[in-house]
Amino acid sequence: MSAMQLQRAQELRLPSQAAMLYRESSVQHFWDTNKSTLVDAWAEWEKTEESLFLLNGSLFDKELCEAVTQAWQDPSKELAVKDLLTEVAPDVYQLQLFDPTKLAELRAYLESAWNSQIPLRPPYGIALNRGGAMLDKRSEGYFAAPSFQAFYQEVLDVYMRPISRLLFPEIIGFDTQTFGFSINYKPTTDSSLRPHSDASAVTLNVNLNVPGEEFTGSSVDFYDQNTRQLVPLKFTPGSAMLHRGSVVHTAQPIRSGERTNFVMWLFGDRGQVPYPNIERPSIPASERWTEVHSVADSYAPF
Repeated sequence: MSAMQLQRAQELRLPSQAAMLYRESSVQHFWDTNKSTLVDAWAEWEKTEESLFLLNGSLFDKELCEAVTQAWQDPSKELAVKDLLTEVAPDVYQLQLFDPTKLAELRAYLESAWNSQIPLRPPYGIALNRGGAMLDKRSEGYFAAPSFQAFYQEVLDVYMRPISRLLFPEIIGFDTQTFGFSINYKPTTDSSLRPHSDASAVTLNVNLNVPGEEFTGSSVDFYDQNTRQLVPLKFTPGSAMLHRGSVVHTAQPIRSGERTNFVMWLFGDRGQVPYPNIERPSIPASERWTEVHSVADSYAPF
């Protein structure tokens, strides 16, 4: 690998937005043909960007980090983690995942990546590339920077999976596979998302806005099956919503400012998820706080 791969990637002509939105065959050919070039380019980019912030555990909320660390050492202490979560709608929990005072470093890293001129594949249905990217290795055109991938796996494996098992124990066995993307909402481009459920056992949606980066609108509304009403929830910097993928939700139109989020999914092999309304099993805490070794299969939600 050489710096030539970085230059070569930067010179690639990305397929048009229309071609990507309609999933034309030429788009798949572009990502397949340039896969190794893009992976090598991201590794080279990280080496050449000397001012990049080193992604590490300091980005996580201090209380959550301490509670999660203790639970990994002694699973019987997991209730200290649950105490930091608030059920804000049926099967929807809110938590502080990232330390707001550290978000500027994470955003600076991401801004540098978005400005790198290395092609990134946006999630299907997203109009703009900037701020919208695939995060997981199973997706073509994913954000392959090595330190980001290590950080992404830490979020999934150290935090998301055991906390999800604590809240929704029936997902065990349906949480071996991962998927993720970033998304940016603006009034002039991607402004909202229609009501939908996710093809996941559980979803983590975390806000990346820095303190003072305000927006209006853009609440995420969750459908309460008991009351048949929508429960509107709003993000604050570094906060996250963790919910079953089957819960219907919608992103209301953003009226001003911008909102940037990571969205991460867990599901089983070949896209399997638990049956709806399955009885929650009794699972020992030690089975929640255990390392999961998984080799991604060929299934990709989109």
